[in-house]
Amino acid sequence: MGRTEVTRTLLLDAARREFADHGIAGARVDRIAQRAGVNKQRLYAYFGSKERLFQHVVNNALGELSTAVQLQGTEPSEYVRRVHEFHRDNPDLLRLLLWESLHYGDRVLPGEEERATLYTHKADVLAEAMGEEPSQHTRLLLLTLIGVAAWPNIVQQLSRMILGRDPQAPETREELTDFLASFVHSAVESGQGAGGTPPEERTP
Repeated sequence: MGRTEVTRTLLLDAARREFADHGIAGARVDRIAQRAGVNKQRLYAYFGSKERLFQHVVNNALGELSTAVQLQGTEPSEYVRRVHEFHRDNPDLLRLLLWESLHYGDRVLPGEEERATLYTHKADVLAEAMGEEPSQHTRLLLLTLIGVAAWPNIVQQLSRMILGRDPQAPETREELTDFLASFVHSAVESGQGAGGTPPEERTP
């Protein structure tokens, strides 16, 4: 790895910690540069602005998830299990996405079209796994699967209050993960409930 790539990696690693802790508005470029051991002007030379740096950090984190959890050839229940486990063990991505949502609200994100294309591909892969043609139903299902996998990790306090125990305790983690996968299997893979293939699209 050349010196330029080393510097870029140091900046991205430092920025990831800063953004995960403080969000876009609260993050400080001087703290990122100091943590990376790099001149602040070098940061602007590489990334242009704090907002563009944030998008690089988010895209890298999303890439890690895509590499770790493949939807291709995976049953929806197993996909939910693995996404849930990924977020549980790697909380930065969810924190970054929440900060992004708070910062931009309903405004279009920088680079949103490119990211939307990736989700379109995921929805197409899911449709193939479900034996369906790609449709709005598939997109709704993908959004639901992601929500089921992520939400208990997003609101740890809610999980703790509802379950009445520490959600990070090993036995609770296993119980919750198994339940989420079982729920998706019953709701989606059995073809029953709102998550299954719409009746008009099912093969007789």
